[in-house]
Amino acid sequence: MSAVILNSPLRIATRKSQLALWQAEHVAALLRREHPALEVQLVPMTTKGDRIQDRSLAAIGGKGLFIKELETALEDGHADLAVHSMKDVPGELPEGLMIAAVLARADARDALVTPMARRLEELPRGARLGTSSLRRQAQVLTARPDLRIESLRGNVDTRLRRLDAGELDAIILACAGLLRLGLESRIAARLDPRVLLPAVSQGVIGVECRSSDLRSRDVLGVLDDPTTRTAMEAERAFARRLGGSCQSPIAAHARIDANRLTLEGLVAEPDGSRLLRDSISGSASDAQFLGEELAERVLASGAGELLRRLRTA
Repeated sequence: MSAVILNSPLRIATRKSQLALWQAEHVAALLRREHPALEVQLVPMTTKGDRIQDRSLAAIGGKGLFIKELETALEDGHADLAVHSMKDVPGELPEGLMIAAVLARADARDALVTPMARRLEELPRGARLGTSSLRRQAQVLTARPDLRIESLRGNVDTRLRRLDAGELDAIILACAGLLRLGLESRIAARLDPRVLLPAVSQGVIGVECRSSDLRSRDVLGVLDDPTTRTAMEAERAFARRLGGSCQSPIAAHARIDANRLTLEGLVAEPDGSRLLRDSISGSASDAQFLGEELAERVLASGAGELLRRLRTA
């Protein structure tokens, strides 16, 4: 390892939430394991998305607000790396920044968290279900139009407290986050993607750095999981071609088997009255093309008009 790596700490910008800190600490531990002489430091930060909790993400600009301050720290040289849940990362990165590593994907499915049932179908009629995701809302209402959807913001602990206090009957969270925090016991059901297609890149941790920072790119290389990156590229290409934000009712999930990639994608009316869903398969080496081609199919079936209407609503 070069002298500059030995003598200069690697600084990781991260949000202060429990899950974000876990993810940053996990990346730091992996880096220390692979590069024992490397000093790694965390730089905890509070983002606009964390500060504003009384409005929906769609109303304040989308999930990109969770990462803007972290990217500014990279650009200003106050940090070398930023660790993200890739489902929070917009399709286009700022010029000069790149995702240098993606870790192996955790469970991409959504989790039903409730003491009332073991399946979505078993929730009582009219039950109050908490989520601020239009993607989740639309698909849940397609399966259970009788449920009452209530806004749910905050970190994992905040959301679980509202459920435990009886303010809600059920909530939906990402399986990956619950597993990482040791909260697997709270999962009543892991929802089948045929019922609730996951968010783009759900379950993927990504590490961002400056494109010009060859040291960071070098030390991160060993952490990159090629299969996860390929699946992520297909999903992100799908969302990027649709032009939707992280908070749009868009879902996508790619599976790779023996170098064959199958991508499912969806665009939905927020009230669940219409789901535009399709799938495509091909060589994993064509991941970006497959994502864009599937988006074209969904656009041709009416998704373009639907998304334009939501953007101007």
